[in-house]
Amino acid sequence: MEQPKSHERCGICEEEKALGIHLYTMFICSECEKNMIHTEPREEKYNYYLRKLKNISKSKLYS
Repeated sequence: MEQPKSHERCGICEEEKALGIHLYTMFICSECEKNMIHTEPREEKYNYYLRKLKNISKSKLYS
C-alpha cells in the first residue's frame, strides 16, 4: 500500500508542497527553487527572494 506524501510549507511562496529541498531550516518547493535559479539580479523578484531567504535560521554548531 502506498503512503501519502507529506507536504511542507514553502518558505518562499508559503504554499503546501510535496517536492522541494531543505536549505538549513527552510523548505523551498521545486517551483520556487527553479524560479530563483532563473531570476536575474536586475529583476524585481530577485529582491523578493533575498528578503525571503533572510528568514533562514542557521543551526549553530557549538564545540
